[in-house]
Amino acid sequence: MHNLYRDFGKRLFDIVATIIGGVFLLPVIIPIAIWIKFSSKGPLFYIQKRVGKDFKEFDLYKFRSMVIDADKVGPSVTSGDDPRITKVGAIIRRTKIDELPQLLNVLKDDMSLVGPRPEVMKFVSQKKEEYKKVLSVKPGITDNAAIEFRDEETIMEQYKDKEKAYIDFVLPKKIELYYKYIDNISLIGDIKLILRTLKVM
Repeated sequence: MHNLYRDFGKRLFDIVATIIGGVFLLPVIIPIAIWIKFSSKGPLFYIQKRVGKDFKEFDLYKFRSMVIDADKVGPSVTSGDDPRITKVGAIIRRTKIDELPQLLNVLKDDMSLVGPRPEVMKFVSQKKEEYKKVLSVKPGITDNAAIEFRDEETIMEQYKDKEKAYIDFVLPKKIELYYKYIDNISLIGDIKLILRTLKVM
């Protein structure tokens, strides 16, 4: 049953749950989209290359929460005190609402609702051997690591060299949690993780 869900049922669950969830979330998504557009200059979405299943890169969508070209004027790792974050961005990042456009990634089959969070190639290449197992499945919007490190930006504030700290301390812990998820993929497990995510949001 475990393998049947992983190989066939997970994609069906993703499609059905994403469509239903997207409809229910429209009253949140539409006002947030308008707020972002009128509060600061720049596009509605922030699109970034992330590494997906089998090391294939894809375009990940987020609501823009930072100033234009923020990735060109600062580190890849963001902390809560980052001056590049807009006023609206601080709110939608804290509540994880900025992640909602990734429902489009799920419909495009780049991602799953539940799975290891996708990283940029810079960090994947630092842990390439460990990522062979992580990227044997599609990345997801949420999982144990996303819940465990929901306050990651606050955690990163204590480090001066944020990228080094992320690679040396945070990423290994995330990978450990990714492995735990991959070894125990199930429909019930995915539903529980989605409900836990909604609860902490």
